[in-house]
Amino acid sequence: INERVSVSMATGCWIFAFLVPLAHTVFISHFSYCGSNKINHFFCDVSALLRLSCTSTHVVDSMTDVIGASVAFPCFMTILTSYVYIISAILRIRSSEGRHRAFSTCSSHLTVVILYYLIIMCLYMRPASMQSLDQNKLFALFYNVLIPILNPVIYSLKNREVKGAQ
Repeated sequence: INERVSVSMATGCWIFAFLVPLAHTVFISHFSYCGSNKINHFFCDVSALLRLSCTSTHVVDSMTDVIGASVAFPCFMTILTSYVYIISAILRIRSSEGRHRAFSTCSSHLTVVILYYLIIMCLYMRPASMQSLDQNKLFALFYNVLIPILNPVIYSLKNREVKGAQ
């Protein structure tokens, strides 16, 4: 990829990452809030903020589902498709040692991706009737703290020095 394409892709990601939450921000800024102004969360999460609103949050809830699915699904399908190609290429390797090495290289990335997507889906793609603030805080803690901590551990499991230290 040349520099122009790289800059264009990075710029597109930044613009997209700015515009997606902007819709939520615009809608939420027009809500009425009554009662406590303390958000029961570690950070200003949308679900915790919506709980404080006296206004109907149906539009924002629906928008969250639609935007979440339209952003997450293509990313998930791209990763899934690439892993189908990777696994089919690995299965064509003739030696069992080569297949084992290739699978062990991919398994750490796949583990992190699966953990991340499962936690995100549990947090943001559950029906509102199944959500509780305590569960949301736990899931948010997992994907904001636990996965970044586990990332180097999972990736280092295939490292020979780490295996030798066991």
